[in-house]
Parts: sequence; C-alpha cells; structure tokens
Amino acid sequence: MVDLSEFEEMYLKRIFEIYDSEPSTIVKTSQLAKVMEVSNASTTEMIQRLSDRGFLTYIPYKGCRLTPDGFKIAARIKRREGLLQILLSEVVGFEGDVDEAACKMEHDMSSELEEAIDRMLGYPERAPDGTKVPVIERNLDLSPKKYLLPLSYLPVGSTSKIEIIALDSTDQKTLEGMGLEVGTIITKEKDGIRYQEKTLKLSESLMKKILTRKEA
Repeated sequence: MVDLSEFEEMYLKRIFEIYDSEPSTIVKTSQLAKVMEVSNASTTEMIQRLSDRGFLTYIPYKGCRLTPDGFKIAARIKRREGLLQILLSEVVGFEGDVDEAACKMEHDMSSELEEAIDRMLGYPERAPDGTKVPVIERNLDLSPKKYLLPLSYLPVGSTSKIEIIALDSTDQKTLEGMGLEVGTIITKEKDGIRYQEKTLKLSESLMKKILTRKEA
C-alpha cells in the first residue's frame, strides 16, 4: 500500500465510514473533525495534505470526498479492521477490547498478511458488528488445499486434517478425550464432523477455532 502515516490512514478510514453510510454526501470538515476529535483547523490542514497527494477532492468551505485512489486505500484499511475483529473475537478468543486491538494492528499489516487472514477466514462478508467487509481489490484464491482454514469454512463433504485447536487447555483436553486432536483426519458434515467412525455435532463458534488443512 502507499506509504501513509497511521493518522492519515485513520482520516481516510473515517471518511470511508461516513461515505459508506451516506454515499452521496460531501464529508463536512466539522463533521470529520468531530469524529477524529481534533480541531477544524487541523482537519482542514490534513484534508489539504491528502488532497495534494491525490487521495481526496477538497471542496473549500464544504468538505471533501475520496478520490478513486483514496477510496481503494480506505476500503483496504477498513477491510483489515473487519478481518482482525473476526480473527481476534471468533478464532483467537481475545477477551480484551477487540476494536482497540484491531485498530492498532490494522496499520502495521502487510498486504501479504491481509490476504492470508482473509483467505483463512473464508473471505467473510461481514464484521462481527454486522458492517460490510469491503471487497475492493480483494484477491480471491479459491484453491484452499495448501492453506489453513477454520473448520466452519470448509465445504460440506470435504476431508481435512486438524492442525491447530485454538481453545483453552480444558476445552482442548475435552476434545482430545473424544479422540479429536491435532493430526486427526475429519470429514465436514452439515452440522458437525465425522472421524474415526464417530460423528460429532459442533457449534459454529467452536468450528471457527479448529484450523484444518484440506486433504488432496
């Protein structure tokens, strides 16, 4: 992505959020300043700077709009936020402030890592809060055999090997007692999995924490 400071990226993301809720609007300087919690003068200076770099169209005394280049960058930042929110809350089981953690991490993510997380999560369409995960410049890889994927995103009828169980030790031992552990070959069924001549019903949330690699 283009080299931008974290603060510049936040401006673009906030403008994108306002645009996403009101597509026809010109984002007012005062409106943006309030969202960013800075003065109108600071916001005007930043808008002019981003306009000079081709990411915004500045309309004096009215506000600004994202240019096509600015829109693409803002959409990718917003997508990273959504992917991290899903990863932290639904896969990792992070119990802290997910939004704050995702906001800090989204600015330090490479394109390669973004694509890997997006792929691992099955190219989600919605973040945990229901907002859309932007699809602008999304690289879809529909050949998942060489990648880790949460069990919940595997198609019904596919066979895979468990490689990671992202649960606390107590829950992990419970599954191990049933013969479900790292290395187990499983087949995805409509409401659970089949393995070692057994069928086990699993919740959607639990299947998101079992990472598997699809068998050839």
